[in-house]
Amino acid sequence: MKETKENYLAVAQKAAMAAGKLLMRSYGKLKNSQIHTKSKNDFVTELDKRSEALIISMIKRSFPSHSIQGEESGLAEGTGALWIIDPLDGTANYIHRFPLFSVSIGVMNHGALQAGVVYDPLHRELFSAARGKGAHLNQKRFHVSKVSRLSDALMTTGIPFRARNRFDEYMDSFKEISLASSGMRRGGSAALDLAYVACGRLDGFWEINLSAWDIAAGALLIKEAGGKITDLWGKPDYLKSGDVLASNGKIHSQLQAITAKTLYKK
Repeated sequence: MKETKENYLAVAQKAAMAAGKLLMRSYGKLKNSQIHTKSKNDFVTELDKRSEALIISMIKRSFPSHSIQGEESGLAEGTGALWIIDPLDGTANYIHRFPLFSVSIGVMNHGALQAGVVYDPLHRELFSAARGKGAHLNQKRFHVSKVSRLSDALMTTGIPFRARNRFDEYMDSFKEISLASSGMRRGGSAALDLAYVACGRLDGFWEINLSAWDIAAGALLIKEAGGKITDLWGKPDYLKSGDVLASNGKIHSQLQAITAKTLYKK
């Protein structure tokens, strides 16, 4: 298949939807024997692994030489583009039948994100973007919100359960942003949080210690919808550090003033 961002996007969409269908077949039917603990508060199910294997197999049919970075299988180096995959973002939600989880696939080439898909199979919402082509929800273009004051913003975040040594500073940021904004939500899927900021349902998001597969697709959605995404100090290395600040752009400096003050670089 020809290597274009449009073809990357088409394959990512097809793979994400196939993985979503696989996840839905077992939603609410998991047995304890299918759930394992990677670390404290960090779970993996057989469906995470099966979803990732399905996505990779579909990518390889079209782009057999490409590199793959999967949450469960790690990095398989190749040539050409790098596919960054979270086969089930929000595993704990999925296990508990809390209705917010997603499949996330980002594609990077020539040092830039080229395509990104976040698929919510329960609600059949496909968020997708190709570089320079805008962001879409089920083929309808969307943009970030127009909220310009943090005091009017509805925020979202993720609790850093893997970063216990940074919990106190995170809670300082949580307190200040909670008091400065109009409200706070915590969904449990960073990929969906980013998608919701991109489409204007939420106005801003921050989290620490994420992985590239949590962020990649959602980052492109944010950019293509007219928003802004940086690390917590305004720098562009969020994919590497995992410390992410995303917004509609209009409230970014207001948020960054808080995150830069309350949180410390690793």
